[in-house]
Order: sequence, then C-alpha cells, then structure tokens
Amino acid sequence: MCAMATALKAFAFFMAGIAVIGAMLFLPAGTLDYWQAWLYMAVIFAPIACVMVYFLATAPSFLEKRFQMKENERAQKLVQKASALIFFIGFLLPGLDKRFGWSNVPPEVSIAADIVVMLGYGVVFWVFHENSFAGRTIRVEKGQKVISSGPYSVVRHPMYLGMLALTLATPVALGSYWAFSPFLLMVPLLVMRIKNEEEVLARELEGYTEYCKKVKHRLVPMVW
Repeated sequence: MCAMATALKAFAFFMAGIAVIGAMLFLPAGTLDYWQAWLYMAVIFAPIACVMVYFLATAPSFLEKRFQMKENERAQKLVQKASALIFFIGFLLPGLDKRFGWSNVPPEVSIAADIVVMLGYGVVFWVFHENSFAGRTIRVEKGQKVISSGPYSVVRHPMYLGMLALTLATPVALGSYWAFSPFLLMVPLLVMRIKNEEEVLARELEGYTEYCKKVKHRLVPMVW
C-alpha cells in the first residue's frame, strides 16, 4: 500500500478515535465542562499523533501492521472481545461519575495519573522503536527475529507493561475511582493473552525459548 493511502488510513483512525473517546466521555457527563477528560485526551492523542507522523516518515509499513486487527488464535479472539467490552464500560463510567459526583479525586491526583499515562505510552513507543514486528495481533512473520535489546532485556512483554500502566491510570486521570474496577479486569485478560502469545512464539519463532531462559519475567520485573 502506498504511503499516501497509509497516511489517509492513519488520519481516519486518529479522528475516529478522538470522536469515539470524546463521545464516550462527554455524553455521559452531560457537559463539556470536564477538564479531566480534556487533559486526558490531550495526553493520549498528542503522543499518538506524533508517533503516527514519525512512522509515516520512517516506516509506514509498521503502521500497516498496527492497522491489522483480525486475530487468528481463538484465545486471542476471546481476549479481544472481552477487552472491547471492558473498555466500553470503563470509558462510560467516568462521565457518569462526573455527572453524578460519585468520586472526589483531587486535581493533583488526576494530574499525577496523567503523567503515568504519558510514561506508559512512552514505554509503548520505545517498544515500537525497538521492535518493527510489534503488530496489534499475535502472529509470527516471515523473517521475524527475537528482539532482546532495550526494554526486551528487562521483561519479555514491555509493550503490555506500558499498556497496563496506561490503562490502570486512566480512570483516576479521568477523575473516577468507580471506573477503576472494570479496568482492573484487564489484568487477568492480559495474563491470558501473554500466556497464549508465548505458546505461539515458542512454537513458531526460532530462538524464543532460549530468550525466555535469559529474560525470566514476562510483564513486571521481579514479579511475573
């Protein structure tokens, strides 16, 4: 696919993301006077825009991989559907929380959570920069190699570590304690995804079993 087509697809995904997340936050809140949502969207979408521009300029084929969302593994399809439901509920609750005043999250706590969101996305970008095979779906490509440098020298799935930090900080960044519960359900789903992914990689990616012996922890250093 030509670079222009990739750029148009990236722009469409980006604008759709803003529209969907914005609607899920502001419509339940019943107001645009929701500074936590505005700040969160800036924290999320400004880095995404920068990353898209970077890869459009340097490696548009990488973005094409990120646009592929159809999973082949049955376990991953279940994780994908469950994750979509969790995010749907999780992003509706903060707006309702804002409307009805269920939580009282101090501004400085929400801002601190936004910083964690940014750091989480920073880890994700680091992974993207280090690993050109980091697609959205679980598959082994022709010519794929084991990546053991950068964050992969610390844990075997650093992208998921960044996403976990980003996800768990999201409800607090949006000023809601109540929304934390559904987002917490992402932890067991992530464990399920990682276990299945490692089965696929051990089976199909040469050298992955040896890599696992060197890097002991999957997600959190010294924990798991």
